[in-house]
Amino acid sequence: MARRNSSLGLFGRFGRSEDLRRLDGALRSVDLHPSMVPEAVKLTVVNLLKDHAIGDEPAPQAYRSAAEILGYCMIGAEGFAGVNGVPLALQVEERIERALEHGDRLDAQLVLVTMAAKVIQPSVVAHFALTSEAD
Repeated sequence: MARRNSSLGLFGRFGRSEDLRRLDGALRSVDLHPSMVPEAVKLTVVNLLKDHAIGDEPAPQAYRSAAEILGYCMIGAEGFAGVNGVPLALQVEERIERALEHGDRLDAQLVLVTMAAKVIQPSVVAHFALTSEAD
């Protein structure tokens, strides 16, 4: 089956696609307002989720999982922990560390997306000693 494309909507006449609405909801659940995330980042994230989906569509929890990584990277450790709690912040840190060790995981790709879009907090870059080839 061909993969469905995402839609941003057009002039309020055509609505956003379901996958983007799910990601927006997941972002809100980690206290990251969707308007703070560039649309290009959101489109890239939903495409990555589709690429890594087991079936035709990503599982509903995949959106929340991606939002946790995006939120941590964009808000920073302290801000993320302050809103979502220290246990979740520590879990996300562990996920990022594991992803960076293996490099090809979805979580690593999500971190890379925030770096490429220049929306990652400098404190996160410093904490994980992240670098890009452009540096």
